[in-house]
Parts: sequence; C-alpha cells; structure tokens
Amino acid sequence: MSDRTTNLDMPFIMPSQAQKHVTHNQALLLLDAIVQLSVIGESGGPPETPAPGDRFVVATDATDAWSGRAGQIAIWQDGYWAFAKPGTGWRAWFKTGGRLKVFDGSAWQDMPLPENAGVVTIGVSATADSTNRLSLSSPASLFNHAGDSHRLKINKASAVDTATLLFQSGWTGHAEMGLAGDTNFSIKVSEGSDWKAGLVIDGAGRVTMPNQPAARLYRSGTSFAPASGQQSGMSDFALNRGGFALGAAVAGGGNALVIPATGLYLLALTLSVATASAAYSLSVSRNGSPGLLMLAAGAGNATTLSSCAIVQLQQGDTLTFSHSGSAAFNLGPTGTILSVAMI
Repeated sequence: MSDRTTNLDMPFIMPSQAQKHVTHNQALLLLDAIVQLSVIGESGGPPETPAPGDRFVVATDATDAWSGRAGQIAIWQDGYWAFAKPGTGWRAWFKTGGRLKVFDGSAWQDMPLPENAGVVTIGVSATADSTNRLSLSSPASLFNHAGDSHRLKINKASAVDTATLLFQSGWTGHAEMGLAGDTNFSIKVSEGSDWKAGLVIDGAGRVTMPNQPAARLYRSGTSFAPASGQQSGMSDFALNRGGFALGAAVAGGGNALVIPATGLYLLALTLSVATASAAYSLSVSRNGSPGLLMLAAGAGNATTLSSCAIVQLQQGDTLTFSHSGSAAFNLGPTGTILSVAMI
C-alpha cells in the first residue's frame, strides 16, 4: 500500500507512526490550499512580500525558489513555498483578469464553452443588455461557410415591423438597409435626424429612387404669347421628386424652377405651338442666361417640337424660359412641358 493518496498526493497516517499530527496537518494544509482553488495569477518568480495563503501558478522558465516548477501551484505557508502539482481537470479562479481556468494536463486554459448552451445574453469584449443580447466589440467579424454556403438571416414578426442593418457613427444612425416598416427592400440615409430613402426595390423587382431629383413641370392656362426678349416660368408640377421648388416670379408669368442638388441633369423640353406668325425660339435659361436647350422654327401653323440635353447644374441654380420672335404656346399638363432629372 502506498503512503500517499492517488489523486491529491496527500500523506497517509501509517500504522505505529510517531507524530501523527504532523502528517495530518500536512494533509490539512494541502486541502486548504487546493480546495476551492483561487490563485492570484501566473508568475515567473515569487513576490518579495507574500502573504500567508497566497497562491500562484508558476510560469514557464520560473526563477529562484520556483525554478523547475512550471505549471505547479506555489503556496506560501508557514514561511516557505510549498507546491502542488495539478491534475487534468483541476479548476482555478485567476484573480488577475477575473477568469476561471482549467488545467488540461499541460497548461491552464480558459474554460471551454459547452457544445450546446442556452444563455440570455452574450458579450464578446463588450457588455450585452436586454436589447442588445448579443454584443461584440472587435476590429472585424467573420461569418464563414460550413460546407458550401453561408446565409445570414434577419427575421421580423410582421410586414409593418423592421428587419434592417443599421450603420452608425458615434452611436448616431446615418445609413440603414433592409425591410423598414414594409416588405420593400430599401436603402436609407440620414444626416443625423431625418431619414431619406435613396433606393427602394418592391416585390416585383422594380427599382425606384424616391429622392433622386426629378421633376415635370408646366404652366397652368390654355395659351400664352410671350413678347420677344421676355422670360417666363412654370407654375405647376406634374411630378416633383427630390426637393425641387418654384422660386421667384418671372416677368412673363410663372416662377423660376430651383435646382435642389448639384449634379449632372437630363433636360427634356416639349414645346406645343398654337400659332406662329413669324420665326420664333424658346430657350431654357440658367440663372437668366439662355442657351442650355433651344427649340426654334419659322412661321407656320400649330406644331410640336421636342429636344433634350445633358447639363451640369449647381444647387440653387434657377431655370426659366427665354423667348424670341412671335408665337403662341399651348399651356397646361398636355401643353409645353419641361422635364428635369438628375442622372
């Protein structure tokens, strides 16, 4: 029979042994050190002023009194360092770092997670809460395939709820994509308060850009015969998307169109002529200067002319019509029409 226990290597009290209390006390000291094991941390050498009961995991290449004791538990008791050799499966609380670790037979490792676990919250280098039940703080995240493919699913309870990806800066939302309040896929942006949809795709695959500047304008009435050299404007929108507005009144009637954003625009002009007693022209003017787009013809009966142009416009530019010659133009939603769209 061995004189020491198999697992904890504690001494037995042997028959006819003298000073049995010494052996008994050695066993108690060892139990006191390793039961409910808690170590200050891992160290490569003994501290200068240890306190009774201090315990450390001895690091590789330890020095001084700990030399050759790598991986063992160093215990300061009765003025000297005692050592306990851990066995596979021993657990210890590391006060430095606040971690529970397990000895795998060669080194102390973080406790492994169970293969199947049900938890309320998980924080990875971050603090989870009742809303953000999974919280991660990391330079990057990787979702790799297990086989051939990988799909990330975001589900919502009903069509009017939200299932989106929100992009923030300083915890303020500036971009969002997904199903926001309906089942259309949308991409939205914000300057920090108001949200605008930049792209919307419906269930049939149709793509719209609700805030891409586009307008179709006309002037109310039946007909208009401007004087040569006069400027006129528009009064009504058949389509207004992206922030177009009617600005100052123009001498020949109507108002100037104000451009909402800087960019490249397609201009399309349809000119409906009621009568023309002489040659005439109509030009789309930017900030009062004609020449962006012109339609012209000689004297004649009613006709319809059209043309288009691509031009660079600045936010705040105004568009009006400049007239020359003598003609009367049809007005209203089926008369003279100006269409403007950013491309």
